[in-house]
Amino acid sequence: MKKLSLTVMVALSALAFQACNRTAKDSKESADSVNSVKDTTTTAATGIAVDEKDAKFATDVANAGMAEVALGKIAAEKATNPQIKDFANMMITDHGKANEELMAIAKKKNITLPAAPDEEHQKKAADLSKKSGKEFDKAYVDAMVDGHKKAASLLEDGSKNCKDADLMAFATKTLPVVKTHLAKIEAIQKSMK
Repeated sequence: MKKLSLTVMVALSALAFQACNRTAKDSKESADSVNSVKDTTTTAATGIAVDEKDAKFATDVANAGMAEVALGKIAAEKATNPQIKDFANMMITDHGKANEELMAIAKKKNITLPAAPDEEHQKKAADLSKKSGKEFDKAYVDAMVDGHKKAASLLEDGSKNCKDADLMAFATKTLPVVKTHLAKIEAIQKSMK
């Protein structure tokens, strides 16, 4: 009981301190902050059930996945190239499914995930929304190549280094899908040159 009270006090102190902080955090930073003050020595019923690095992995993957869906929705509307529209719809479907799987794991492990993509990805979405035609297509494809390279690296690391078996299995299962996406978007990028 004392441990639970201490954990609650630490969490409330962190939230109070965060509220006093004048710089606003984006959703991912907030999730990382909440996870960092959760007790990692207990079960998911009373604290976080994974270590801090695994929780950070989960927030990073969730952030990337939400960004892929958000950018995919923009591209499904704005892309002029039919291959890019098809790819965008695949992003919405595949990353949407992966996001749901990760949310289920996070709920079970008491990991707080971001509610929206981070500031960097929101800025990228805003910049993309301002473009049109071939300029949009090129910018979206370039963003997808970059994003999928980063996501593949993140998942590869998670498939080898996550201590939590469920997160490791998620990374191992999702990595081939992301690598397939990367190969497809790189092929589209080459065909545009």
